[in-house]
Amino acid sequence: MNSYESFTDTQLISHLQSGDQGAFTEVYRRFWDKIFAVAYHRLANQAEAEEIVQEVFLSLWKRRSNLQIKYTLNTYLSAATKYQVINKQSRGHFNKGEKKSLEEIVEQGIDTTELWFSERELRQELDKHINNLPLKCRLIFKMSRENYKSNAEIAEELNVSEKTVEAHITRALKILKDKLGVGLPLIVYLLSK
Repeated sequence: MNSYESFTDTQLISHLQSGDQGAFTEVYRRFWDKIFAVAYHRLANQAEAEEIVQEVFLSLWKRRSNLQIKYTLNTYLSAATKYQVINKQSRGHFNKGEKKSLEEIVEQGIDTTELWFSERELRQELDKHINNLPLKCRLIFKMSRENYKSNAEIAEELNVSEKTVEAHITRALKILKDKLGVGLPLIVYLLSK
């Protein structure tokens, strides 16, 4: 029996594409809470968020054989969740004929262009929230993440302790995580782009 917990996301995708149910179960276990948080943040309704999560994973399983993930699995699933939420919210604004058409589009899945736009949109949202951080917090965070300075270098340059630098970076990450409603790995990923 494979130890799926030790698999990288790339290995899981490969096994998933070949129909490996164990790999699918591991993807579900690994990402359920993250995409639930994305759905719940947008819907503020637990039952609807859980329904969206199930739809995303059902779509993932149905499309497993021709799955193409250009970025990370987390980014892909977050984007899929966002589009499922948009679909759910738009159902009340379309008549029956248009609703069927929209559902058919969603059933086809998300292509790489949509993923790129989703990632770009997340990055813009992240930048907006970074610029809204308190002044000193924003300054220290940008020195760390954009100028790639160490905590010691920042502390020396600003004449503060390293603990103060760490506290500001921790605070910035918490604010960004709360504002964006996504996990820290996605924030770190977007900051590295």
